[in-house]
Amino acid sequence: MEIGTVRLVDINVEMQEAYLDYAMSVIVSRALPDVRDGLKPVHRRILYAMHDMGLRPNTPYKKSARIVGEVLGKYHPHGDQAVYEAMVRMAQDFSMRYMLVDGQGNFGSIDGDSPAAMRYTEARLWAMAEEMLADIHKETVDFGPNFDGTLTEPLVLPSAFPNLLVNGSSGIAVGMTTNIPPHNLGEVCDALVYMIDRYKKLDDISAEDLMQFIQGPDFPTGGIVYRYGEEEGDGEQPDLIHSAYALGRGRITVQAKTHIEEMSRSRHRIVVTELPYQVNKSRLIERIAELARDGRVEGIADLRDESDRQGMRLVIELTRTVEPRQVLGRLFKLTPLQDTFSIRMLALVKREPRLLPLKRALQHYIEHRLEIIARRSRYELDRAKERAHILQGLLKALAHLDEVIATIRRSRDVDRARANLRRKFKFSQVQAQAILDMPLRRLAALERKKLEQEYKEKQKIIKYLQGLLRSPRKMLALVKEELLELKEKYGDARRTQIVEREKGELTARDLLPEEEVLISITRGGVIKREPVAGKRKIAPKGQGKNATQFLLLANTRDDLAFFTAGGHAGLLPVHQIPDVAQRRAGTPVTGLWPLGRKKLTAVVALPGEETEEQGGYLVLATRDGKIKRITLADFVSAAAKGEVTAMGVDHSDELRWARLTQGGQEIILVTKNGQAIRFSEKDVRPMGLAAAGVMAIKLAGGDQIAAMDLVQPRAQLLVATTRGYAKRTPLADFPVQKRYGSGVVAAQPSSRVGEVAAAKVAYAKDKVAFVSAKGTIRGLTVQSVERMSRSTQGKAVMKLKDGDSLADIVALEGSPVTEE
Repeated sequence: MEIGTVRLVDINVEMQEAYLDYAMSVIVSRALPDVRDGLKPVHRRILYAMHDMGLRPNTPYKKSARIVGEVLGKYHPHGDQAVYEAMVRMAQDFSMRYMLVDGQGNFGSIDGDSPAAMRYTEARLWAMAEEMLADIHKETVDFGPNFDGTLTEPLVLPSAFPNLLVNGSSGIAVGMTTNIPPHNLGEVCDALVYMIDRYKKLDDISAEDLMQFIQGPDFPTGGIVYRYGEEEGDGEQPDLIHSAYALGRGRITVQAKTHIEEMSRSRHRIVVTELPYQVNKSRLIERIAELARDGRVEGIADLRDESDRQGMRLVIELTRTVEPRQVLGRLFKLTPLQDTFSIRMLALVKREPRLLPLKRALQHYIEHRLEIIARRSRYELDRAKERAHILQGLLKALAHLDEVIATIRRSRDVDRARANLRRKFKFSQVQAQAILDMPLRRLAALERKKLEQEYKEKQKIIKYLQGLLRSPRKMLALVKEELLELKEKYGDARRTQIVEREKGELTARDLLPEEEVLISITRGGVIKREPVAGKRKIAPKGQGKNATQFLLLANTRDDLAFFTAGGHAGLLPVHQIPDVAQRRAGTPVTGLWPLGRKKLTAVVALPGEETEEQGGYLVLATRDGKIKRITLADFVSAAAKGEVTAMGVDHSDELRWARLTQGGQEIILVTKNGQAIRFSEKDVRPMGLAAAGVMAIKLAGGDQIAAMDLVQPRAQLLVATTRGYAKRTPLADFPVQKRYGSGVVAAQPSSRVGEVAAAKVAYAKDKVAFVSAKGTIRGLTVQSVERMSRSTQGKAVMKLKDGDSLADIVALEGSPVTEE
């Protein structure tokens, strides 16, 4: 329309159209992330600009102002503070589960401190961002013009990293909001692999299936998430996490991680070690102080922040007159120590906002990666074909070298030489030019071989890429392979604890400080507890009565299950065992659990969650070959009230072994005469506490059980005899049988080596201790013991004094299984 022309319009129509244009601009170009890379335009532009500037994880940092200027000038014509704030957030470890920007300088804190001005701070890309930008210059994504049409920018990133779910996103558009929580990378990768393996049957996959892998949100600040809500009218507890994943929206309760510590003079203090996501610590402290000052929370004597580089520690000291659990419950109610997190998984799908259940979000990501791999493969195939075409021409020229040289020499100029080569040898334009550009050194015999080798390699690449592009199955397999590599490279432990119950009054276990500890029990019945953190060496030690008999890894929220020779059992909470800092010499077991004159023969650490949820089984075995399986639920409910009979044992027999299982494992037993039997624990039906069990193996006259253990994947069986000989044999050499068979040969006892004294399932890198009857200890790594077949006697591993004999193999129980 020309200047000066007046056009009459209906103001209602004009306002509606203008507002709709504005709304769609905000939705598509500002507030909502793309489902494929999980980024809003500003974040995508920042990462691409930094990539274009060469700011790799191994290059020097550059001033943030320089980066912001690059983004503003080339791609994002908005305010500089908006760009800087977006970049700062990607560099905050308390905002991002996996940071995308590596910042140097003051980038803010969980206390709400503002970052330093952009002229002071510096930044570069984090390794994870490199994964998102990988292959971007291989025509894997579409580019569009920037705001002034002078440059192009990517419309989406290749994103080998599932950023939408892993880092989450939040934003307010016009008439809609998104709030996607962050998740654990390893769990998301496992769920994606699960879907890839069943890609032809995606309709059969449910949210429950995916929650086998993705337990729930995993916030960078840790904390606790309650899975269930309050009971509804039908008495059912709604699964809030499942509902959010199934529908794409919901609300969950998040809570700080706290524990209560005892002080002198019967006083207590509440210690906060992790906060709910996006809670400002300084404002929280102000809120608690305000509540104490107004008298709404009574009993707070002191409040201080002891946080340092080692982690968060907010201390609330209480007076003697208050119950700490009541104070903590009051704080949960009145402060952000307990809060709700609204989940709304809204993202752009083909530039349109869509509410995405978990399954759909994962499916869109897989489809995106399939497209990226297809486009990357086509690009690499085209480049490989182009190079192979040139190599084909060069090799043909070398095969007719004299004629080619003569043709070039007879030509008047380069253009005529190119035309003559094409006419005489049928070279293409590209091949003829490559021949003319070929340096004389390429005429050497060695250079010719290099060209031939390169041509063969290009042919292999072409064949592989063509096969890949023709096969959807191979494409999916490649997506899976890249995801597993990503998990292996960047996967880490979950930070947020998912509690399998509704929010409510805290249990005593919830308030205990959570710490990995080492439990050792000597042959003389002395028990010690010491923290694992900082320990360089974990091994059995001592002599005589002070020799280690049991060595376990546990958590202060766990319970120890004690078993005696007569079949009696009981529970001892780990936190009740005095720390070595309090009692360096240890504490008699009888002072903590009424063992009396009973002989302690087995100890099992029961993880706190399992003790409360009562899942799993206990497998018990006796010296005379009886075996029994009981549900952990039955055992815990009975043992929580005091000592129980876990197994009916004959007077001439002894309960010797106990193992915690998950219900589908295999058991191996070894006898003193060298027989071994391996069978599924399902061959032993669950029984009541007083039951005596069933026979595990057919024993020859006078034979007895020397060991029982659980089979582990690709592990070995370490067998030791009474005269100090030992060997290791792969468990694969022991076939799975039915219970109550005769078994197979595991060792060859003799007068020289003695009978089998002990056996243990272990990996080559594990450390064990061979313990004699008189308490002498010899520590070894399993791989230092000779690897031998089943029907051998072993090699000497321990020198024994007269009258002494090898009695046991002690290994660290409860440690994570590390496969070879």
